[in-house]
Amino acid sequence: MSERNGTVLPGDRIRLVEPEGSLDLNDEFLATTVNDMERSAQRLGRALVVVVDDRVARGEQEDSIGLLVTELLEEAGFIVDGSVAVAGETVDIRNALNTAVIGGVDVVITVGGTGVSPRDVTPDATSGVLDMPVPGIAEALRASGLAAGAVDAGVSRGLAGVSGSTLVVNLAGSRAAVRDGMATLSPLVTHVIEQLSGLESA
Repeated sequence: MSERNGTVLPGDRIRLVEPEGSLDLNDEFLATTVNDMERSAQRLGRALVVVVDDRVARGEQEDSIGLLVTELLEEAGFIVDGSVAVAGETVDIRNALNTAVIGGVDVVITVGGTGVSPRDVTPDATSGVLDMPVPGIAEALRASGLAAGAVDAGVSRGLAGVSGSTLVVNLAGSRAAVRDGMATLSPLVTHVIEQLSGLESA
């Protein structure tokens, strides 16, 4: 811009100078939205999936059920640390659960090994990890599974409870039981996590 006694003449080019330290409104809105999303995800918590399946653990079969649980957890708003496959051995299951608890995840969902066959030892391994059983969750899962026609949910010995500040839940291994179980479980898990983290009293 040409300055001629403060007059702007035709043809002069005017350049607007933003004050130093100013922030574009679009950038500010984007940053606020991203921060809100991150805080929301953090409030819902971190999750880990433990698939109890001998063939998957040996690499003889792909883990489709773990992917399903992961997808459903993410749709519910949880950050999923990963999916771990272990053999149907009490020690292996217990080690996976203890590792998750020590790692500070908010919820661990185990899938499989909840029935009455000799290799179904997930509830037995879980009972040795829990500090406080929450039988109402397991009962709700069995009731909703039966109502939805998931037969293995009806004969499931699956447990639910708290270890440290981590909620541990056993689900039956079929896709039907997983889908119905996660639909029933999602609001319950959120409620328990809020109580464990003290958000309700904040």
